[in-house]
Amino acid sequence: MSSALTDLCRYPIVQAPMAGGASCPLLAAAVSEAGGLGFLAAGYKTADGMYEEIKQLRGLTGRPFGVNLFMPQAHYADNAAVEVYRNQLAGEATWYETPLGDPEAGRDDGYEAKLAILLDDPVPVVSFTFGCPTRTVLDAFAHAGTFTVVTVTTPEEAQTAQWSGADAVCVQGIEAGGHQGTHRDDPATDGAGIGLLSLVSQVRETVQIPVIAAGGLMRGGQIAAVLAAGADAGQLGTAFLVCPESGANALHKQAMTNPLFVRTELTRAFSGRPARGLVNRFMREHGPYAPPAYPEVHHLTSGLRKAAAKVGDAQGMALWAGQGHRMARDLPAGRLVEVLSGELDATRASFMPGLGSTS
Repeated sequence: MSSALTDLCRYPIVQAPMAGGASCPLLAAAVSEAGGLGFLAAGYKTADGMYEEIKQLRGLTGRPFGVNLFMPQAHYADNAAVEVYRNQLAGEATWYETPLGDPEAGRDDGYEAKLAILLDDPVPVVSFTFGCPTRTVLDAFAHAGTFTVVTVTTPEEAQTAQWSGADAVCVQGIEAGGHQGTHRDDPATDGAGIGLLSLVSQVRETVQIPVIAAGGLMRGGQIAAVLAAGADAGQLGTAFLVCPESGANALHKQAMTNPLFVRTELTRAFSGRPARGLVNRFMREHGPYAPPAYPEVHHLTSGLRKAAAKVGDAQGMALWAGQGHRMARDLPAGRLVEVLSGELDATRASFMPGLGSTS
């Protein structure tokens, strides 16, 4: 690992910030305490809600951790297309006995208020998804002593992050569960993402800042592969989603290894932005018709997803998952960090006898 990352975590293992509840203080604390880097997800939370979770996490661990922010989104959605999709979802609203949400409920996810809190009371790491902050923002975090990470999906986005002053990039391959963190949502490129190993190699030749690799990683051997390709650490989401400390819904956790769900796909059905999840009824019926409209579609379907979870219907939930979901292990988060580290050491030793361990 780079010296900067070594100061943050003992092992090159980062727990992905999973918005929607999975990345709670208990999970982040367990990962950080075990020597990884735990993350809170501020996306979809209020600024006050984010700060309350930070305070909880600080009460659970004194080790470094991170907070992830969603970048504000430009308004480019076709309002007529959003209205057509609203009409299509009318049957779902009737079925779950809940109204559809207001597509104009907000575009910035409380970004400025969250920045103010994180600059006033700094945390060790702040990462960004769906775009790159301005140099002014990144310089302000540098002045506050906060390590910054920008999620990227192409070498060009990585170069922009470096030029803007980011300390590191999180390189997200097409295999990743949840939303693709593209800086610009272009429907013409749906499904055209780059596989993680190839993307890490390309980014490594493009930028000089540390690289964190994310996308389908479930085993220590896979972490070893991305490190060999040039990454400084691996970021895992789905692997930690099933841990007992995770705040994910029990149905979501069970679905990871449920043979009823045989594959993942990228879909706009739930949010209007491409995101990888387990294929279920909602995705099959609505995915082909969902417009490129984030966060409008997210606001529309938010109540539906909550209602489906409340009645125990996984077929109506957004079951975000990476391509390696069937390899999920129901282990305590701290134990999972230890197992992953052991697997990483074993893989390194098998290829390079005498190489020092991660510990």
